[in-house]
Amino acid sequence: METANSSNILSSTFYLIGIPGYEEFHHWISIPFCLLYLVGIMGNCTILHIVWTDPRLHEPMYYFLAMLSLTDMGMSLPTMISLFRVLWSISREIQFNTCVVQMFFIHTFSFTESSVLLAMALDRYVAICHPLRYATILTPTLITKIGIAALLRSALPVIPLLSRLAFFPFCHSHTLSHSYCLHQDMIRLACADTKFNVIYGMVLITLLWGMDSLGIFVSYVFILHSVLKISSQEGRFKPLNTCASHICAVLILYVPMIGLSIVHRFAKHSSPLIHIFMAHIYLLVPPVLNPVIYSVKTKQIHQGIRNLLSPLKLSSSVM
Repeated sequence: METANSSNILSSTFYLIGIPGYEEFHHWISIPFCLLYLVGIMGNCTILHIVWTDPRLHEPMYYFLAMLSLTDMGMSLPTMISLFRVLWSISREIQFNTCVVQMFFIHTFSFTESSVLLAMALDRYVAICHPLRYATILTPTLITKIGIAALLRSALPVIPLLSRLAFFPFCHSHTLSHSYCLHQDMIRLACADTKFNVIYGMVLITLLWGMDSLGIFVSYVFILHSVLKISSQEGRFKPLNTCASHICAVLILYVPMIGLSIVHRFAKHSSPLIHIFMAHIYLLVPPVLNPVIYSVKTKQIHQGIRNLLSPLKLSSSVM
């Protein structure tokens, strides 16, 4: 009985890794990670604060930008505690239930971010192709429904995928290949038939990311078709300039996402550093760069940040 109990305890415990071969430098490696998380959290919280407090930004475009900031933080924050526990040599252990919850948040918000980017593409399509009907089409009620639908569309399909993990025996090594849990990483440790999870996961990625990317592409086809009808060069540049930040956000999410998927599917025997590097880019780059891009490229957000900082400058000059 004791052996069975100890076996169950062991099977529910997994081990995370930091940067293999550089364990003695983990404390130093944690410094840039701290800075990246700090920049990401501060940047996204700043955008949320500006959109919330500035009545001029209570428009569909900025509501969707606020959704993007929320999903960015939802995708990256669940990994922060486990990452620093590993890098600061506190503990490499993570319990199965904690691992599943972490996977749920990572995968759910990853799919949600893709859905939000699709919504933002549709927002640009309506603003450019149907400007007179923009306010009547994208009402606050519709935007709220889009946000809820994006979250449910992303969360519900993930549940059956992760719930099946509870029935898998893990009799191989319990060492994961990242400092946080990913579904595709955990199923390779199961000593059972994981065909359903593999196929279901691939179908889920193809349907959700595929439909979103197709929708974004079609939206920009219509946008380009509408813009090319404008006779003046300046008239063409202005609407396209409003799309620049969104195009950058799409590339920032999809390029690392595709790269990580390719590495997991076709480069299983490559250096562990490649897997770790791609995984951290996938989860850290969007939350860090999206606020920077929108702050630089979007005049209203840029002005909002300047207004936010101006009282600090005044108080420092008085002192």
